[in-house]
Amino acid sequence: MKTNRRLTLIATCIAAGLILPSFVEGQDVQPIPLKDAVNIALRSSREVALAQAHYDQAARTVDVNSSAFHPNLYTGAGAAATYGFPQTPGGAPPTIFNMSYVQSVFNPLQTAQVRASRERKEVQRLELEKTRNSVALQTSSAYLELGKVRSSIELMRNERQSNTRIISYTRDRIREGFELPIEATKAELAAARTEQRITQFESRESQLQQQLAASMGLPPTQRIEVISGQLGLQTSDRELDIVDRAVAASVELRQSEYERRAREHLVTGQNLTKWPTVDLIGQYGLFAQYNNFQKYYQNFQANSLTVGFQIKIPLFSAQRSSSVALARSDLTASEMELRNKRQNIELEASRQYHRLRELEAAREVARLEQKLAQENLQVIQANFQEGRANLRDVERARSDENEKWIAFLDSEYDYQKAELEILNTTGELSKIYQ
Repeated sequence: MKTNRRLTLIATCIAAGLILPSFVEGQDVQPIPLKDAVNIALRSSREVALAQAHYDQAARTVDVNSSAFHPNLYTGAGAAATYGFPQTPGGAPPTIFNMSYVQSVFNPLQTAQVRASRERKEVQRLELEKTRNSVALQTSSAYLELGKVRSSIELMRNERQSNTRIISYTRDRIREGFELPIEATKAELAAARTEQRITQFESRESQLQQQLAASMGLPPTQRIEVISGQLGLQTSDRELDIVDRAVAASVELRQSEYERRAREHLVTGQNLTKWPTVDLIGQYGLFAQYNNFQKYYQNFQANSLTVGFQIKIPLFSAQRSSSVALARSDLTASEMELRNKRQNIELEASRQYHRLRELEAAREVARLEQKLAQENLQVIQANFQEGRANLRDVERARSDENEKWIAFLDSEYDYQKAELEILNTTGELSKIYQ
């Protein structure tokens, strides 16, 4: 009867996707839902912060490149003693005060660089999105595995109790002369294997606990209680649907497309360098009489103002043909990378789809094996009550049922992890934390 209650409790936990919160040092630790755990990890992640910084850097680069097309006003002041014709080292006449204005009106190469930087800003935005998805995937995977490992530890500790009863029963039978000493060794070996697995599970639990704490910015000693549930992925029966969604949502593919467009803009800009550039300019200067301007000009005026357009017409540039060829080579390489990535994404999505189906079938097998082990335990318990089975038979059936539970937990976790990978591939991973 006690066994049936325990089995019912575990079955309820698996069906509802719940792992009951534990008590640490006599205090109830509040569980953290998967959604909250992922959001905390995203806010605490240094990788996300670094990706955000790179995106901000790309945005500032756009501003710098486009500043040439905005008004630029400069001013200055100075004084210089001159002998002979008044001029500064740069060839301009010295001024007490000057002001200059410049703004690009038509510059094809600069325009191409602005457009390319905007495309690359989108590349960094997608890199930020990819980094967030990577952190969410790692956190979710660790979260689900921690729940699975803790359930497995509980089952193995129950198996430890069964091993203790088997060893005690076997030793009594040996003393009574009904068993050979080798049976005791077998029972002790089974108990040692159980202890080995408990140690392995506890080590893995410690690693996952520390990993989650670090990703969430929590102290490594703080226990994290998890509430594992079904991810609710609506998997299409058609493989092509998964592949099409993966291609449409692929961050890497969109990044490659933005990079291709950036290089296309640069090719256009290099091709248009044969055209003139036009700048709007303005210049004001205040000249001093002590520089003897009146000796060289019949009509000296202290204030000088120049406003107009500056047009530069390229006649010959040895670098232009090489720059165009280089830009075209970069564009060709980008187009080839785009095609290769698309093919790889299609193949990876197809592989993930078939793996998910295989894991779904394996999970069903594990569920039925666990159900069979549970029913077998009930039969042996009934035989034990009727005197047709001994205590060792019951405990071994109970241990086998525990093993089948652990196998089912493993298959359930593998299936959920494959679901996470499909969600990430099809761009739906954000559903688990939004």
